[in-house]
Amino acid sequence: MLTIKKKKYMFVCIVVILVSYSVTSIVFPFNNECRDAASYKYGASGAIVTQIQTKLKNWGYYKGNVDGKFGYNTYLAVKAFQGKNGLKSDGIAGDSTLAALGINQAPASTSKYSGNSQELMLLARLINGEARGEPYEGQVAVGSVVINRTRDPRFPSTIAGVIYAPGAFTATVDGQINAKIEQNSINAARDALNGWDPSGGAFYYFNPAKTTNAWIWSRPLIKIIGKHRFCR
Repeated sequence: MLTIKKKKYMFVCIVVILVSYSVTSIVFPFNNECRDAASYKYGASGAIVTQIQTKLKNWGYYKGNVDGKFGYNTYLAVKAFQGKNGLKSDGIAGDSTLAALGINQAPASTSKYSGNSQELMLLARLINGEARGEPYEGQVAVGSVVINRTRDPRFPSTIAGVIYAPGAFTATVDGQINAKIEQNSINAARDALNGWDPSGGAFYYFNPAKTTNAWIWSRPLIKIIGKHRFCR
């Protein structure tokens, strides 16, 4: 049998546990947004932020540049979107907001390419030569085409192999791959390498105003971004 002293000790322990739980619940409320595996807010950057900006810009909430940087204008756009869609209007893109935007997030810490590696810079030069002046989404899509080809047995298995395959890209033929590189091209290459594929899995793209290749028109169209048609 338990002694009176032991009973008092157990009672005190239970009270301490209950008080600790209550304080924790008050100080750290566990709503859905707080349980998000990863959330994107002011100061964040990367591929997911670029997707957030692109979606919001397409739907008229965001008026700024799609640059992958979560600044004040992005914050206001996210808040406006949340308010219109019955979400907590806090300007933070957590699981619920990303789901409403139709974005499948990967944890922010999984980004593989953060520096200016040789592979990244080669892809950036190709994007710069092929899609300089195109919408940012279209620049990322050009990079995605290169990456998609590396995963298909019909093409070389490396980025350099795909880019320098004979006649594969106009930029390697006319020398535009060596043009002065723009920061947007580097950002687009990084986003493509980190998994964003606005091309929808395309293996080809072309500018209808410039191509003289009849075969390319036979490829099934996936989407049009800027002046480029992206195809399978």
